[in-house]
Amino acid sequence: MEPDVDKEFVAGLEKGLMVIEAFALKNGPLTITEAAKITGHSRSSARRSLITLERLGYLETDGKQFRPAPRLLRLAHAYVAASPLAKLVQPTLEALTERTQEPSSFAVLDGSDAVFVARATAKRSLSGGLWIGSRLPAYCAATGRVLLAALPEEEALQRLQRMVRQRLTPNTLTEIPALMEELARVRAQGYALNDEELELGVRSIAVPIRNAAGQTLASVSLATAAARRTTDNMIDTLLPELESIRRMLGSLI
Repeated sequence: MEPDVDKEFVAGLEKGLMVIEAFALKNGPLTITEAAKITGHSRSSARRSLITLERLGYLETDGKQFRPAPRLLRLAHAYVAASPLAKLVQPTLEALTERTQEPSSFAVLDGSDAVFVARATAKRSLSGGLWIGSRLPAYCAATGRVLLAALPEEEALQRLQRMVRQRLTPNTLTEIPALMEELARVRAQGYALNDEELELGVRSIAVPIRNAAGQTLASVSLATAAARRTTDNMIDTLLPELESIRRMLGSLI
């Protein structure tokens, strides 16, 4: 890194943000020791970050454990409020969900996860507890596979190799050769279909959203209960809806 770039880099801010992200990795409260272990920082460094965030109102503590405070939601809201893409997509998702009566999502790739930046749910909705900001492992989510398939093969391979690939259900693909074969299939057919790999009883289908230059920026998906739709039915009825959204958004972004 060049000296003038070094001068502009705030290491303390980086450490604080890594501590914030550690809560998602732990999926619960953090002690100082746990924060240090997850971030790779020293215990004293993790302690300073946690205490600073607590004094700023972003965390709460009982003296032993730290947990996110409601103020932390301002950071997520800042992205949604300032993102023209999220604003553009939300009404489209709501119309899509109204037509299909299935929850729809708009996701982008962040490291090893597909992150929802817009979402609409039907009255008859799945009980997965997903919302804006929710993250799904890209290797086994339909949205994630669409996004991984858009990457150069070598980059997709490297990302898969770095991921923790758990077998979440008996259907989950975890082996690299099988996943690379699946990404090739997604790339060729233009959509990804998830058949109970993330959660038993839940299926999903996703398509890429590309800009005028052909770059994949995001993916749009629909999820359904396995008892309600077969995979063939999803391809016949939900895929055309997603393709319509893909074409419409592609002309706008």
